[in-house]
Amino acid sequence: MSKLIISVSGLRGIVGETLTPVVAGGYVAAFAAQLPAGTIIVGRDGRSSGPMLRDAIVAALRACGRNVIDADVASTPTIGVLVKHTGAAGAVQISASHNPPPYNGIKLFGGDGRVLDADTGAKIRDAYLAGTAAWCPFDEIGDVSTESDPHQAHLDAVLKTVAVDAIRAAKYRVLIDSNHGAGGLLGVRLLTALGCDVTALGATPDGQFEHVPEPTAENLAGVAETVSKSGCAVGFCQDPDADRLALIDGEGRYIGEEYTLALCVQRALTDDATRGPIVINGATSGMSERLAEAAGVPAYRSAVGEANVADKMIANGATYGGEGNGGPIDPRVGYVRDSFVAMAQVLDLMASTGKSLAELADALPKLAICKDKAAVSTDRLPELFQQLCEKFSDASVDQSDGLRLAWPDRWLLVRGSNTEPIVRMIAEAESESQAQSLCDAAKRLI
Repeated sequence: MSKLIISVSGLRGIVGETLTPVVAGGYVAAFAAQLPAGTIIVGRDGRSSGPMLRDAIVAALRACGRNVIDADVASTPTIGVLVKHTGAAGAVQISASHNPPPYNGIKLFGGDGRVLDADTGAKIRDAYLAGTAAWCPFDEIGDVSTESDPHQAHLDAVLKTVAVDAIRAAKYRVLIDSNHGAGGLLGVRLLTALGCDVTALGATPDGQFEHVPEPTAENLAGVAETVSKSGCAVGFCQDPDADRLALIDGEGRYIGEEYTLALCVQRALTDDATRGPIVINGATSGMSERLAEAAGVPAYRSAVGEANVADKMIANGATYGGEGNGGPIDPRVGYVRDSFVAMAQVLDLMASTGKSLAELADALPKLAICKDKAAVSTDRLPELFQQLCEKFSDASVDQSDGLRLAWPDRWLLVRGSNTEPIVRMIAEAESESQAQSLCDAAKRLI
């Protein structure tokens, strides 16, 4: 688990072991050498190792002759909006998303405010591995400035996508659990601007997680109980860098992350401004596909990863998209997964329909999804894929992103993780038992 994980979108490692100031400085120096001229923004989530890595990264970028804007603590989607707002050449976000506290990481943005596409990311990865850097002489060292309010542009963009007055009139009582990550700073501002009575848990961005950071049902059991006891209409639960959102209904039932995207897609398909083709990834629930089919619009699947979703959205003129880990992508705000878009637009759907979160979730197409994982060497994946294809010879096969086996009423995806040294197994079917049996079959082979 201590191996440095380098992908086309960035890297993650354990601080003090595989992720050190030397690694961070070398990686962003390779990034700076590939970018067009211009300022680079640096942000971070709330992890306690963030300030140290920020100092190292800012120093390295300045040593490459780059001016730096220090946004300090800000969510990943906020950094994407800030790049476009300031006209920066790119950005570095310091975050390990949902990984445990010993981890931290680096995510890279281009000048379009998007996480780097696969081709650009691969070039930077290769440049880092080759030791590429463009260190400058003493009289060309860059300057650093601070951004007094990195959140305002993002807040304004999100509010423009919803009927603010209608949400305010509903006067929802809500809970937001930021778990001491980056999301509380903008999250509380957004919900307050929408007229909500806000209960905030873990709003201080100090990285002192009160529960395991991945927003799963098991990890959010205590939060769900608080939502129920506090009389809130909805609980919003973010991951540490706030690009993912899980939902809890007013009875304390974990609705989850897959439903976050499906509800946002449902809302998008009822709005003339966003009704059109959608894109989801190969690991996302088919609920969104069925909603698109009912609305008479195309639905496309991409490889896993928000950069892949964004690429396919642009290529197909999609008006909405996202990933089933609770990350909707609304191009009007940015081509980045966004928990703030999710919060505002779920409230907008509740206000426009007059229905509770539970009623909306229960009305979605009924599908059961199972997610599992196992530690296995990626060297074994080709053999595993061959065995699965032989076992399920009646399925259609797609190996563009791991192995995806599909039937008319169910599917199984097995792929190596881009962010952890594990293999993920995700299956969906008409019943929980069918979905579980598909995951179990893959796990038995492993």
